[in-house]
Amino acid sequence: MAGIEDKLDKAYETKPVQELVDAPVAALQGISDAKAALLTEALGIKTIGDLGTNKYFLWAQAIAKLAE
Repeated sequence: MAGIEDKLDKAYETKPVQELVDAPVAALQGISDAKAALLTEALGIKTIGDLGTNKYFLWAQAIAKLAE
């Protein structure tokens, strides 16, 4: 997907989206291994796919959208 490269750590910039979904959350720029560990501990989120489909994040996104 064009345009997402700048949102990923350098090692993941050229990976296909099918691989990114299974990449660790720390592959996203700004999320350290320590922050990723907190997401895993608190919400069971281990991968980018987990983060993108987490029900709490989806609910919050829907509420924010409705509030616009």
